[in-house]
Amino acid sequence: MIIRPIAHRDYEVLRRIAVESGPGFTSLIDDRDFLERKIQRSIDSFARSVSQPGHESYLFVLEDEQGEVIGTTAIEASAGLDSPLYHYHRSRQVHHSRELDLYSHVDVLNMCNHYTGCSEICSLFLRPQFRRAHAGKLLSKVRFLFMAQHPERFADTVIAEMRGVSDDAGRSPFWDWLQRHFVDLDFATVSRLVGAGNKSFIAELMPKYPLYTHLLSDAAQQVIGQVHEKTRPALKLLEAEGFRHRGYVDLFDAGPTVEADLAQIRSIAASVECRIEPVASHQLPPVEGTPLIVANTRVDTFRAGLAERALYLPQQRRLQLPSQLVAALELDRGDSARFLQLPASPVRAVPDSHAVPRKQQQEFMYAS
Repeated sequence: MIIRPIAHRDYEVLRRIAVESGPGFTSLIDDRDFLERKIQRSIDSFARSVSQPGHESYLFVLEDEQGEVIGTTAIEASAGLDSPLYHYHRSRQVHHSRELDLYSHVDVLNMCNHYTGCSEICSLFLRPQFRRAHAGKLLSKVRFLFMAQHPERFADTVIAEMRGVSDDAGRSPFWDWLQRHFVDLDFATVSRLVGAGNKSFIAELMPKYPLYTHLLSDAAQQVIGQVHEKTRPALKLLEAEGFRHRGYVDLFDAGPTVEADLAQIRSIAASVECRIEPVASHQLPPVEGTPLIVANTRVDTFRAGLAERALYLPQQRRLQLPSQLVAALELDRGDSARFLQLPASPVRAVPDSHAVPRKQQQEFMYAS
C-alpha cells in the first residue's frame, strides 16, 4: 500500500468515496464542481513554495497493490480562512442569589470561531470493501510524518473534527432538534451545503444566543460531544497522540473537536529522519512488533508506505529497506526519508466486512 498526493485521474474514485462516506462527512460531498476544485486546490498546494501556513489543502490517497484507491486522508493548513469555521463551545453558567440563598448551574452552548487559522486533519476514509490490517493507521499517521517534515506549512495548533452521532439513515439527533426549532432543512442537505462552503444560513437562521442544553430534547443532549460508533477507534488513536477535547463541538451533529500542539503530537515527536539504503528483502529481518511507516521527504512527489522488513542503524542514521519498497517510495540510495513505527493494538472486527478475513479486518472506517 502506497500513499501519494491526489491527482486529476482520481476524480471518479473520489466521487465514489464521497457517496460511500454518506451524510455528515462534509469534507467530501457528491458534487462534480466541488470535487474537481478540491483536487485542483490540493495539486496547487503540493506544488506551492510555502514559508507559513495559508490557504493550502493537502489531499492524499491510499493505493493497494493493484493500484486501486482504497482510502483518503487530508490536512487543511489553516482552517476557516476560506469560509467561517463555526463551533459550539460547551460551558457551565452559575446563577446565584445571595439574598435568597439560591443558586443553580446550567450547561450552555455558545457559537464561536475559536479554531480559525488552526491546521486541521480531516477527510480520513477507508473504503469498507478494502478494510485490512494497518490501512487505517497508515492513513491517520501519514499526515503526522508529512507535518513533521514540513512544519513551516502548518499552524502551532492542530485540530480534528470528529464525526458525531447519526443513525443508519444519516439522521442526527442533535440536528433533528435544531431543524424542528430553527432551520427546516434535513441533515443530509445541511451537510452538502456546509461541505460546499455555503454557510450563509448559519448567520441567517441559526440561534445567535447561548443554547441552554437542558431545553434540548433528551436525544440531542445525550449526543453532545459523542462520536459516531465507527469513529470511536479513530478518536482513541488521536487521544493516544495527545489530542484532547476542550469542549468544542460541531454545529450540526455535536461531534467533538479535539486539539493538540503540533510539536507535542507523539508521532511527530517520535518520527526519525534518516538515510535510505536499499537491500534485497530476504537479507532483512522482519520488523519486531508492528510495521514501520516510511515516507520520502518531498512535497509534490510525496510517497509513504509500510515496511514489514527493515533494519535501522541509529549511529549512522541509516535505514535499510527492501529495494522494491525503496523504488515504490521513489527513493534511491542515500536519499532522505522519515519513519515511524505503528502502535500495537488488537485488530477488531467491523460490520459489513464479510469479504475480508477476520484477522485482516481494519478497526475503523473513517475518522473525521
